[in-house]
Amino acid sequence: MAGLIRVKPDADLDGVIEILERDGAVIVEDFIDAETLAGLWEDFGPVLDSNSYSDNWYDGLRTRRVSSLFARTAKLTPVVTQRLFLGSARAIMQKPIPMWIGRSRQEITPSIQISATQLVQIHKGQGKQPLHRDDALYQRSHPGATSRVMVMLALSKFTAENGGTQVIPGSHHWDDERPPHAEEAIPTVMPPGSGLIWLGGVYHGGGRNVTDEPRTGMTLALDLGNLRQEENQYLAVPREKVLEYPEEVRRLLGYDRCPPGLGWYEMQDPYIVLESEEARRAAGLGELADSRSA
Repeated sequence: MAGLIRVKPDADLDGVIEILERDGAVIVEDFIDAETLAGLWEDFGPVLDSNSYSDNWYDGLRTRRVSSLFARTAKLTPVVTQRLFLGSARAIMQKPIPMWIGRSRQEITPSIQISATQLVQIHKGQGKQPLHRDDALYQRSHPGATSRVMVMLALSKFTAENGGTQVIPGSHHWDDERPPHAEEAIPTVMPPGSGLIWLGGVYHGGGRNVTDEPRTGMTLALDLGNLRQEENQYLAVPREKVLEYPEEVRRLLGYDRCPPGLGWYEMQDPYIVLESEEARRAAGLGELADSRSA
C-alpha cells in the first residue's frame, strides 16, 4: 500500500467503516476546526512545556507525555464526538451479542467508553517506538472482534521525518504469532487539525524525529464498556471537571452502565452521582454521594 487512505469530515460513514475494517486505519483531514485546535493548544501548551521527558525507553527518552486530558481542558467534546470517529467506534464495537436469560433469548449491545487520553510530543533525537498493538493490554486473541478504536489528533504537522505515527495497514488481521517488521510500517503524514483513526489490533508506534521541530499529537482511545479503562478516568478527572462536559461525554467517561449491568452504583445507573443534590436524595443517595464527591 502506497499510503493511508485520506477522507474529508463529510465522508460517508459506511465507507469509512469499510476502510477501517479492511485497512485498520484512515486519515481524516480537518478532523477539528482551527478554533478548536487553537483552544487545545491554549490549554495543553503550557503543561507540555513544563513537563519532563519520559524516563524509560518505551515511552521515549526524548518524548514528553501528558495524561488526564479531560481534567486539563473543557474543549474535547468536538474530538471525542467527531462524527467519523465516534460513529465508526459505535458501529464497529457496539454489536449485539445473543444471551439467554432463562428461556428468554436476548441480544445485548455493549456500551463504549473513553479509556486512555494522552499528549505525545516527540522531540529531535527520539528514535522509533517499538511497533505494538494497543489492545494487547487486554490480552485478546487476534484476529478477533475489535475492542478499541483510537484517534491520534495532529496538534502539529506529522511528517515522515518528525515522528509521524508508524502504521502497518491490515495488521489487525494477523494472528498473534506474526511479528511486525519496521519496513512494513507507513508513516502518518498530515497537517495540524487532521486525525488518524485506527483499530486497537493494528501494529503502530511513534516515529523517529530527525528535525528541529517537535511533533505533537493527542491520542484518545474508545474501548468496550465491559473492559477496565486503561486510564482510570474516575481518578484522573474530578467531578467538577466532568460536569463541564455534556451528558454524552460524561457517559463516555464512564458514568454509564454497560448492558446488561456492569458498572452500577448502589444498584443504579452511575450517572446519578452527577445529578443534582435533589435527584440524588430522591434516589436515596444524597449523603453518600455528597460525601464521595466532596
